[in-house]
Amino acid sequence: MVISSDPQPKPSAALLAYLQGKLGLSASAINLGLRQAELEQAPLPVVLWSFGLISLQGYQDVLDWQQAQE
Repeated sequence: MVISSDPQPKPSAALLAYLQGKLGLSASAINLGLRQAELEQAPLPVVLWSFGLISLQGYQDVLDWQQAQE
């Protein structure tokens, strides 16, 4: 469990599309991650990794993708 005292921004539609399209996450896995990320006030990729929904390599891929979007 990752709990932050700082509110986290809502994940972008582009991130959600990346998770579903490139990493192959199901809509239900993404919804679970979204609910847990809001509950914990934690970044969505961290929650997905901590729940085992994405691998460490998948987590790194998300971070690389997010950095490329900036």
